[in-house]
Amino acid sequence: MEALAARLSQLDAHAEGAIRVVAFYDTLMRRRVDLPALARSSAGLAECVAGVRLHGTGRMVRASPDGTDAAAPPGSASTTVPITLDEEEVGAVWLERGGPPHPLDDVLLDRLAIAAAAVLERYGPARTTMADPALVELAVSSDCDEAGRARALRLLGFAPDLPVRAVAVRSDVPLDRVAALLCPGRPAKAAPLTDAGIILVAAHTDAGGASRDTCGAATGTATAAPDAIAPDLLPAGVRAGVGTAGNPVMSWREARTALRFTAERRPVVRHADLGALALLAEIPEDVARANHDVAAIARLARHPEDLETLDAFCATGSLRRAADRLHLHHSSVARRIEQITKILGIELTHPAGLLRAGLALTAWRLLDN
Repeated sequence: MEALAARLSQLDAHAEGAIRVVAFYDTLMRRRVDLPALARSSAGLAECVAGVRLHGTGRMVRASPDGTDAAAPPGSASTTVPITLDEEEVGAVWLERGGPPHPLDDVLLDRLAIAAAAVLERYGPARTTMADPALVELAVSSDCDEAGRARALRLLGFAPDLPVRAVAVRSDVPLDRVAALLCPGRPAKAAPLTDAGIILVAAHTDAGGASRDTCGAATGTATAAPDAIAPDLLPAGVRAGVGTAGNPVMSWREARTALRFTAERRPVVRHADLGALALLAEIPEDVARANHDVAAIARLARHPEDLETLDAFCATGSLRRAADRLHLHHSSVARRIEQITKILGIELTHPAGLLRAGLALTAWRLLDN
């Protein structure tokens, strides 16, 4: 390389400089430096502030030419180049040069972007992409040892020191699109498994060290649950159960349980929001089917209008609010509730009866799901 640079210097001083820049970054990549080291080295070489930003996590590193973190607010970038990984733009690098760009700035930033992509490929996740189902299954399998799980997560691109949570999905929409809608901007990997599609989502930490969940709300701990996801973000027919544990094995178990509780009016369910209701998922199927109230709900389900009315009444606890939800007059709903009361043998106008019917309806839906 030095011999080539020497020969080129006799022809073109700019070519010699470009070769030396390339050799500089080749050395950094061989040493497997991290993003802060890349930014510091680039700032020293360029003799101005250099920056790296990751779209997926929002992480930004800015370094001064003296090798310290740039304390001043970000200035205007004189030159910017995208970081591309697997044909996907995952971030950007730039220089904050006060005067006009240096002739070698483009070469420097091109090599910085390539080096940053190599770092991300080794240590950090890109934005939402489809992943190898075998690796994902290893990451969430209770039969896999911790060393194997850590290796699978690393190969999937997740940082080793941050929690990874799971989302279970049933959908005809491609999983990577669902992931982008559920948690925009979060690093995620999606794959179809046997019983449901899975999306693994990484948390990240902000500048103050607080963990941020899968949808970007600061939690202050590494195991806090993701925020509620707005159902209207999802296309029709998509159901999602969100696991809230930081451990991917437990989170996947929670996500599949939460998925069973989803319904047309409630397409997204967080396991943490279920509370004691999650215990219903532990009831053996044959025990649930044999229960008198659950069997009565199964008979009621032959009449979709009655089932919808019961659902609305259990959800609202009020004839008028149920009527508003069903777009009916409250007297019509009252007549239906009276008929449903006879079918179920449960007094729905009493709080205990309403609770009993709601539990039976939920248990029946778990069988249906």
